[in-house]
Amino acid sequence: DGMNVLFIVVDDLRPVLGCYGDKLVKSPNIDQLAARSVVFSNAYAQQAVCAPSRVSFLTGRRPDTTRLYDFYSYWRVHAGNYSTMPQYFKENGYVTLSVGKVFHPGVSSNYTDDYPHSWSIPPFHPSTEKYENDKTCRGKDGKLYADLVCPVDVSEMPSGTLPDIQSTEEAIRLLNVMKTNNQKFFLAVGYHKPHIPLRYPQEFLKLYPLENITLAPDPWIPEKLPSVAYNPWTDIRQRDDVRALNVSFPYGPLPDDFQRQIRQSYYAAVSYLDVQVGLLLNALDNVGLSNSTIVVFTADHGWSLGEHGEWAKYSNFDVATRVPLMFYVPGMTTSSVSQGEKVFPYLDPFSHISDLVPQGQSKKVVELVSLFSTLAELAGLQVPPVCPETSFHVALCTEGASIVRYLNASENVEEEKDECDDTHRCFDEEPVAFSQYPRPADTPQWNSDKPKLKDIRVMGYSMRSAHYRYTLWVQFNPNNFSANFEDVHAGELYMVDTDPNQDHNIYNKTSHGYFLKKILG
Repeated sequence: DGMNVLFIVVDDLRPVLGCYGDKLVKSPNIDQLAARSVVFSNAYAQQAVCAPSRVSFLTGRRPDTTRLYDFYSYWRVHAGNYSTMPQYFKENGYVTLSVGKVFHPGVSSNYTDDYPHSWSIPPFHPSTEKYENDKTCRGKDGKLYADLVCPVDVSEMPSGTLPDIQSTEEAIRLLNVMKTNNQKFFLAVGYHKPHIPLRYPQEFLKLYPLENITLAPDPWIPEKLPSVAYNPWTDIRQRDDVRALNVSFPYGPLPDDFQRQIRQSYYAAVSYLDVQVGLLLNALDNVGLSNSTIVVFTADHGWSLGEHGEWAKYSNFDVATRVPLMFYVPGMTTSSVSQGEKVFPYLDPFSHISDLVPQGQSKKVVELVSLFSTLAELAGLQVPPVCPETSFHVALCTEGASIVRYLNASENVEEEKDECDDTHRCFDEEPVAFSQYPRPADTPQWNSDKPKLKDIRVMGYSMRSAHYRYTLWVQFNPNNFSANFEDVHAGELYMVDTDPNQDHNIYNKTSHGYFLKKILG
């Protein structure tokens, strides 16, 4: 019959989760999901900004094919009439439902979240979403501000709630409807936090005393970082609390104590998210669908927490492109439980000590553009064909290969050996993930983080393997969407085995024939 799909996508979540080895975070519910899933420790987004990343993984095409690098065009009109993952499930007999932020709202999804193409009923957005950037953060003086760091008393918020709380309630309601109507579903739930502002119920701060919060391991700008690669975090500079610090543009560091507060609030927001995920998965149990529903958990990209002197996403570093990714597939990643037994009992992060280990951990390098073909295969649908070299005219194809083959436990044990006699053969066969980021200029300026298409002059193409990250910043023409690899503005090469934080750029010390061939391949 095919399984249901519960697709959970989080905004701006880097893998700060217990199941990814983070010792500070309290994320028992996501860790519990991980303990019944295959967890990918090397999963990467195709562009570290919301709309381009989401359109990429929902269509299974890369940003150069969706031609979306900003927020201001709808791929069906601007690039090609590409089918989406939920559309494909809908055409194959599923009821498709969207709750919260799945597509990026606005022009990039035709102001409708691509309804009616992708969804069976109009997508749900929380009514309190519109207050997200309002002055709802109470300062020490008792006045309200639009701050970055924003723990709140939920009862004082508009309508006495927060968007993610509303999304969880609606998703649970829909699960009950699907159960009652006995309908096969693809339910996508998009959570906002830990996207800025870091607005969450203030009790979550108790989990993270400030004295336990450290700074980033590398809070300085790397000496050999090309200026085009740096993002000056303009969006957080707009917030009242950051503006009051009067930090110099573009490189001025934030004061250490404020850096700790941001990191503390990011963690608190993650624990608040964990509670929402826990309530949602517990509801899946309660309606008796945990044994017949595939659960995917991921994020649209990461977020820098002071690494390389940066805050926000908007870059090609791992901290911005790496995401959590896990697949729970009943009977495949875990044995089916007996009737009435709980798969996902709710765990309270305030009292639960998480000691769960992921069912299967895969170190394979994978990309979010593979989600479409992977979920199709897991659900027993025909896997869409691989796109031809140019595919603007092809409605249904994908540019990401299915990664179902990595979900078999035997694969995961095998790959740990990771030994190779012939380095070149190893390198040639190893999987790589591609990400990219546009810039308006070679040096940081007011629109470096989010250039509009017409202003893009340089594109940073980045290739991540298990052993290195290689990035070329090349001339880009926004009028015909072409990159000129003959005109290289800057390059980066980090060997992640010896330099995991990507602080030492050895591009100028290395011959790049091999890397160049692979990135152009």
